[in-house]
Amino acid sequence: MPGYILEANHLVKQYGALTAVNDVSFAVEEGEIFGLLGPNGAGKSTAIAILSGLFPPTSGGAAIGGLDVVHNLAKVKQIIGVVPQDLALYPTLSGRENVRFFGELYGLRGKGLQTRVDEVLGYVGMQERANDRVQTYSGGMKRRINLAAGLVNHPRLLFLDEPTVGVDPQSRNHIFESVARLNREQGMSILYTTHYMEEAERLCHRVGIIDRGKLIALDTPRRLIAALGGGIIQLGLATMDEAARAAIEALPAVRSATFATESTMKSAASRPAEVVMPVQANSKAVLKIEASHNNDALLQVLHYCNEADVEILSLDLLEPNLETVFLNLTGKSLRD
Repeated sequence: MPGYILEANHLVKQYGALTAVNDVSFAVEEGEIFGLLGPNGAGKSTAIAILSGLFPPTSGGAAIGGLDVVHNLAKVKQIIGVVPQDLALYPTLSGRENVRFFGELYGLRGKGLQTRVDEVLGYVGMQERANDRVQTYSGGMKRRINLAAGLVNHPRLLFLDEPTVGVDPQSRNHIFESVARLNREQGMSILYTTHYMEEAERLCHRVGIIDRGKLIALDTPRRLIAALGGGIIQLGLATMDEAARAAIEALPAVRSATFATESTMKSAASRPAEVVMPVQANSKAVLKIEASHNNDALLQVLHYCNEADVEILSLDLLEPNLETVFLNLTGKSLRD
């Protein structure tokens, strides 16, 4: 049974009255891709900064490879790679020169350094443009060189903080393939933060969902989705009719029915898994219906609305995925 490459225990980070990370505990197994998911400002990057030794926690602690992150930071840095959300590259140097520079910071020299630079450039698909200056690259190419720099020291644990923000589809696919290959072929452990749920579903063995600094769920994507069940139906109604809400909630295939907030309404409009009817601008209220089985619940809801003469202005059917898991847990979109 694999051990843990990373253990975070009751991490707290406070900035005055703001608690950016609030009593967060989790562990990453050797050889695992672990996703830390949440909306912008949830505390993901702050957690990465603590775990990679950029600054200490206010309280709590963490260990990487059995080494305390605060008290053994020099040794910890030898076994981790960090790919920050903000690009850490020199624009007037070539991609190859940037990667070589970071390798020298880790003490790599000579032929070993040259070989490793070639290897990581190959992993990220940047051999053909490696000798061009970074300032001539697209945003996606810069991200790929940033990833190469984080790999140059043969890390056991790689931190990837929002690695695909603002990249083109081709570079995004290269990053996906690089991450999967590193994990599959080298057994590299990876902590991957993102607010794009399709990335987590595609790459991660387990995920932790963080919101407002707190870890609110932790499991495999499949189990988190299964725990939600049938998905979510959202009805745009002309009025916030409490009698209709209660009647719909009492239907056999419905777990709960609540009137949604404006942010929830926007989330459904921006990323429905299946749009049954388009969202109407004149919807006065959105009823969020958590279904145990979407098809049965949909038929029952439509039958009730027809019988009770309840006017439906819009209808969105959200099939279960990590986005709807988060929506169900917090009532807002992961991109908020």
